[in-house]
Amino acid sequence: MKSVIHPSYVSKQKEIDAIITDFATKGEYMLAPKRNAIKIFTLADEEVAVKSFKIPNTINKIAYRFFRKSKAERSYTYANKLIDLKIGTPKPIAFFEEKTPLAFKSSYYVCENLAADFTYRELINDNSIKDAEDILREFTKFTHNLHEKNVLFKDHSPGNTLIKKIGEEYHFYLVDLNRMEFKDLSFDERMQNFSRLTPRKEQVAIMSDEYAKISGLDYDKVFSKMWGYTSAFQEKFFRKKRWKKRFKLG
Repeated sequence: MKSVIHPSYVSKQKEIDAIITDFATKGEYMLAPKRNAIKIFTLADEEVAVKSFKIPNTINKIAYRFFRKSKAERSYTYANKLIDLKIGTPKPIAFFEEKTPLAFKSSYYVCENLAADFTYRELINDNSIKDAEDILREFTKFTHNLHEKNVLFKDHSPGNTLIKKIGEEYHFYLVDLNRMEFKDLSFDERMQNFSRLTPRKEQVAIMSDEYAKISGLDYDKVFSKMWGYTSAFQEKFFRKKRWKKRFKLG
C-alpha cells in the first residue's frame, strides 16, 4: 500500500495507517457504498473524512496502474493546489493506493471533516434559508474567483460545494476534487461551468447578474450563454433518465 501523508500530519502516520487498515470494519458512514464510500473517523482531537474509491474496471485497473494518476492522488494534489491559491477546500491529510505489479486495486483520500452549515444543493432547494439571494451572489463571486485563478472545477454540481457561515460572512469549500483543470478559461467555458448547478431560471438570472457585474460583461450576453448551457444540460440529463427508464421497463 503506497501512502503519501501531508507534512503537517506525518507525526500521526501510524494512526492514519490504522484508519485505512480498519476502514471496512470501523468508522461511521457519511456516504454508504454505491460507487464510492465515505466514512468519518476520529484522528487525535479531530474528525477526518475518508473516501474509498470504487475499484476500477479491468481496463482502468491497467490505466491507473501504469498511465493515469488515481482519483485519490488527484484529490490530494488538487486540494493542496487550491489551498495554495487560497480557495476553500477541506484540509488534505493523505492518500493511499493499493497496487499489484500488473493492476491497480483500491485507493483512499483522507481530509478533514469540515462541519458545514449546508451545501449549495440546500441553498437552491430550501426556501427557509435566510439571505439565500445574497449567498447565491457570494457563491457566484466565489466561482468567478475560481475562473480568474484558472481553475476549472469539472464537477461543479449542487452537492460539491460546502457552505459555512463564519461571523457575518459565508465561506465556500469545494469537495469531490478529482476532476479539475488549471488553465486560462474562455467565456464559454466559464458559462458552461454553471450548467449543472440549478435548473431554476430565476436563480440562473441572479448568478448571471452578479457575474456580469463582477466581470464587466453585458448581462444579456452572460444570461443567454449561462441559461443556454443549463438548458442543454437539463435536456441531456432528462433524456438519459427517460432512456434508462425505458430500458428497465423493456
